[in-house]
Amino acid sequence: MSAVLPLRREAPSAKGASAALTSRLLAYAIVGVGALIMLAPFYFMFVFATQSRTDIFNVPPPLWFSDELLNNIKVLTTRLPFWKNVGWSLYVGLMSTALTLLFCSMAGYAFAMLEFRFKKVLFALVMGTMMVPAFMNMIPSFMVMDALGWIDTHRALYIPGAASAFGIFLMRQFAASTVPHELINAARIDGCSELGIYWRIALPLMKPALGTLGLITFISSWNNFMNPLIVMRTAENYTLPLALRSLFSTTSTEWGALMAGSAIATLPLLFLFVISSRQLIAGLTAGAVK
Repeated sequence: MSAVLPLRREAPSAKGASAALTSRLLAYAIVGVGALIMLAPFYFMFVFATQSRTDIFNVPPPLWFSDELLNNIKVLTTRLPFWKNVGWSLYVGLMSTALTLLFCSMAGYAFAMLEFRFKKVLFALVMGTMMVPAFMNMIPSFMVMDALGWIDTHRALYIPGAASAFGIFLMRQFAASTVPHELINAARIDGCSELGIYWRIALPLMKPALGTLGLITFISSWNNFMNPLIVMRTAENYTLPLALRSLFSTTSTEWGALMAGSAIATLPLLFLFVISSRQLIAGLTAGAVK
């Protein structure tokens, strides 16, 4: 009886290993170049924030930091009620985030877990609003805010968009894929109300999606320029994007102060992204792969 010889794995050839290493290095090089291209505007913004207006337009442009930052901030706070604008942006961003999380999570839970008449039709209407271009809402939004007496008030910046179609869609998809129907039915049998089921059971299970939607909403509100441009009238009530835009002039734009203000406005977003990038990606991809 002949002995059974064990199967031997062939060692990868030197040529194949070299090709794999080359492709990996090429991929790293492409990613590195792309990262440099994306980070270059941020780097120059922070560099120009420390330069005077004349130094910014030197040829070649300055590539390292200077000592004009305090002067640029002084010009910025002289031309604008800058710190008040920062406070209003923070207030509007937090209110927008809180209301969006509340209403979108409630609507997403209802569309995912409840059965009611015209459910599919209503959800289709909600999704259909995502196809309407934003510029088509400008005049109707202004007319509604004027009729309500909300012109030059900050509630006009966070109440109209508190139940966004994207937020409802995200929460509905996440709830449908992660909240077990058996758990909901068991809570109903135990006599828990629908509001109690939503608050005590569904909402804790939707924390990843809540974190993702909160980040997206806060960043969108912080960067929002068009809505404040439509409804705001006084510089004291401006949010940061509109306040920085008011620094532009056809004759004497203080570019150093503008870059300093832009850098200060960017710092909270960079901080949020650094501490929550994993949460953002996890929330967007949750339920995509089982």
